Amino acid sequence: MTEMHVVALARAPEVRAGDDLAALLLESATFDDGDIVVIASKVVSKAEGRAVVGRDRTEVISEETVEVVARRGDLQIARTRHGLVMAAAGVDASNVEANTLLPLPTDPDASARRVRATLMHRTGTRIAVVISDTAGRPWRKGQTDIAIGVAGLTPIVDLAGARDLHGNELRVTAPAVADEIAGAAELVMGKAAGTPFARVRGLTHLVTVEDGPGAASIVREVEDDLFRFGSLS
Repeated sequence: MTEMHVVALARAPEVRAGDDLAALLLESATFDDGDIVVIASKVVSKAEGRAVVGRDRTEVISEETVEVVARRGDLQIARTRHGLVMAAAGVDASNVEANTLLPLPTDPDASARRVRATLMHRTGTRIAVVISDTAGRPWRKGQTDIAIGVAGLTPIVDLAGARDLHGNELRVTAPAVADEIAGAAELVMGKAAGTPFARVRGLTHLVTVEDGPGAASIVREVEDDLFRFGSLS
């Protein structure tokens, strides 16, 4: 039986542009071989100098938008350059100083790879890194965290061809484990607790030697996105 343990790490200081996220992580916890570190995207954006001060929110959202998917009043659902479909193109005004907006990291997979490389170099252990952000889901109320950056972890486990307990062949079963890990970590990290880091243990079998394909491999191609077309055949 696999047991997973998810722990929010110690409350972190306010992250500023240029901060070393790996150093902050090592100040708050120790890491073993096979651990998975989950980092809230907001602190990644802050450390990478993505914070925008005194700008019009509509203009910033427009700059982060590749395509407007839906609009209702002031609410805009937009596709970003990453291929993510999010409210306000992922631009956030929470957990930041007044009059500040925070777009998503420019390349979350590259960010995850950099943090992973530094952590592994300093600890000598094999660690995976997941960068998470909050998103809604089509036809579902509420939000959950998803993986927008991944390194050292296969984001999707393809079970097609395997057999269930009744001998039936699994055809399209492919758990998005990176998203599931991000969602589990959010339960302990919270939204306003000042704990943007979590450590996941017990899933060593998912941690890879190579960085892997990243969270970009989870994003469905536009031409394959049935939600995009509604009821059109």
